[in-house]
Amino acid sequence: MMPPDDHGVERGYDVELHRNRGALVLPLACVVGGGVLLALPGEHTLLRRLVALGAVLLGGGVLVGLLRPFRFVIDADGLTVRRPGLRRTIAWAEVAALALTRPPARDGLSPTPRLLLVPAPGALADLPTDARHPADGRAAVELLDLARVREKPAEVAAALARHAGDRFVDALGGAPADERSADRHRTP
Repeated sequence: MMPPDDHGVERGYDVELHRNRGALVLPLACVVGGGVLLALPGEHTLLRRLVALGAVLLGGGVLVGLLRPFRFVIDADGLTVRRPGLRRTIAWAEVAALALTRPPARDGLSPTPRLLLVPAPGALADLPTDARHPADGRAAVELLDLARVREKPAEVAAALARHAGDRFVDALGGAPADERSADRHRTP
């Protein structure tokens, strides 16, 4: 157990999510492949130059997006979010509900789980609501696509259940997170 901080809040159970870096391989290959095509000696046809330049620009653009700052922390104070389009700490008092859900399948593809936030009345008015809470249809903000983080949905659900309490609903239909997954995040 960690000692309480100055405000009497126990620390040591904070969970920081980490970006999934597996998506870097393809854009990096595009940049390197396009660079090699541009650097090869010989006659450069216009089509070859355009393809090489397109690969470098496309791969570079995706890489820039993947390397942008990212931070997502779940703790006793609330949620600290730093991602494209949102950079702030959201106190628990500003949260009416959180839901871990999966959108409907499209084109035969199974969508990845996402975390939705329903703001408390009068809070977070500057955030655009782009989703609906799965239980009651209230307007919600998509905070996170879990495909973008390394942690498993069960780990995220355990942290949210611990810190958000009754505000959190795990609409994925999974079994309650076991204590072992929660214990991995505890600091001795």
